[in-house]
Amino acid sequence: MFWEITFSSLGGLGLFLFGIQIMASGMQKAAGDRFRRILEVLTNKPILGALTGVVVTLLVQSSSTVTVMVVGFANAGLMNLSQAISVIIGANIGTTITAQIVSFKIGVVIFPAIGIGSLLNFFGRRRIHRYLGQTLLGFGLLFLGMTTMSEGMSPLRDLDAFHNLLMQFSVYPLLGILCGAVFTALIQSSSAATGVIIALTMQDLIPFHSAVPLILGTNIGTCVTAILAGIGANVAARRAAVAHVLFNTFGVILALIFLDPFTDLMMQTASTIPRQVANTHTAFNLFGTIIFIIFIRQFTALVCKIIPGDDTKLDFGPKFLDPRILKTPAAAIGGVKQELLRMAIIAREMLEEAMQVFIKSDLKKVQHIEQMEELINDLEKEINIYLADVSQHSMTREQSVMIGSLMSAANDLERIGDHAENILRLSEEAVENRLPVSNAALEELTDYYKKVDSMLERATIAFEKDDGEMAAQVIKDDDEVDDQEKILRHEHIDRINTKKCYPAVGVIYLDLLSNLERVADHATKIAHMVLEN
Repeated sequence: MFWEITFSSLGGLGLFLFGIQIMASGMQKAAGDRFRRILEVLTNKPILGALTGVVVTLLVQSSSTVTVMVVGFANAGLMNLSQAISVIIGANIGTTITAQIVSFKIGVVIFPAIGIGSLLNFFGRRRIHRYLGQTLLGFGLLFLGMTTMSEGMSPLRDLDAFHNLLMQFSVYPLLGILCGAVFTALIQSSSAATGVIIALTMQDLIPFHSAVPLILGTNIGTCVTAILAGIGANVAARRAAVAHVLFNTFGVILALIFLDPFTDLMMQTASTIPRQVANTHTAFNLFGTIIFIIFIRQFTALVCKIIPGDDTKLDFGPKFLDPRILKTPAAAIGGVKQELLRMAIIAREMLEEAMQVFIKSDLKKVQHIEQMEELINDLEKEINIYLADVSQHSMTREQSVMIGSLMSAANDLERIGDHAENILRLSEEAVENRLPVSNAALEELTDYYKKVDSMLERATIAFEKDDGEMAAQVIKDDDEVDDQEKILRHEHIDRINTKKCYPAVGVIYLDLLSNLERVADHATKIAHMVLEN
């Protein structure tokens, strides 16, 4: 009997988790997979942030996933602490929807959902039909797993020891909370943990008073994912992770204080224990959200005191492209110049951080670099669209020439971002595979990078101040950088041939040199633009 229960329960749990994964994947693809944009645009106010957290969690079917996304966005500077908190508490509500669904007895739709979903997934001609089929298939598998778990646990009815253990949770709620937290932390899914609890209630294996502490515990256990995501991250990310822990912990403490009246209230919400458990899960997170939204400023201040430091946010979108001055080309061009200067600063920072990944074998900045690359790409598109709109208005010949030059500069800066991303990927490969780099190679590469960075810095200053003399110096230095790249390449090949350098990292080193040399070429093009104008 032991193995029968074990295999049925594990198999059901596996189907449940796989069903959630399949359903989430289909919903994400059907929605267009634009979660970053949603989180970025709709989180400026706490209530909107919470609603956004609910919606996105419904799409990905995992509050842990959303929380990790939020921690990652905070780490990349895309979201401040108040935004992160509002989305996290909204995600806690969104994850209760799964529990609400599985608490209903709708086993009759399991096999039709799997059958229809499979047909759409395999034979659908349009992508949207395949995505919807995938969602339906996941929905059916989720309920099949739920039914399998429930039926597999039915023999536990005859075990007095099991009944006595579960009864202890109503006598000692802290024990139930601990068990719920540990179980959720182990399987990394509060939805699955709640599903198991509901499966137990469906077989009358656990009374409602014992289920409540377990449900409270799942809310603490789900924080483990955020804690892991925040380890080694920046201040903003660690604050987001701590906020998640504090929010759920304070909520559980508050529920414990009012445990008896809260339990009595939840018993009035439905006539069956599975529905009561689902309602408890929803009510707990809903009440907590309302309280924390009211006191979000104070809560944010508390988190900042616990994790002191500066909270930075990377602003997406253009700052200086004002559509109201399109009819005044001189002013519009001035705004574009300011946007290009911002773009140049970001590109240079991106290049520096990508090089640090290789030099210091530090992967902490990877996500930040990726977000800066996306920002640079967006800015290049926005600048070109804006300049195209400017060109529709009356302007001088010099202004027309300048628009072409600015478009070219935007392209050069975007290409610098691409080369920085290439350097990041090469650096990641070296770090992840623990490829050894000789001291000589590291010193040469660092020195070469500093020369290229100096060229990019001076080209940016020349562009900002229309300094022809400095631009001419950048152009002159390009020949030196080209010659040095050839020398370093030749010397490194010699090191590989004499086995002074590991061949695998030797290839990466040569590619790094090549990308840095191309960055210098684009800096030189910007300098030429300054001289020509």
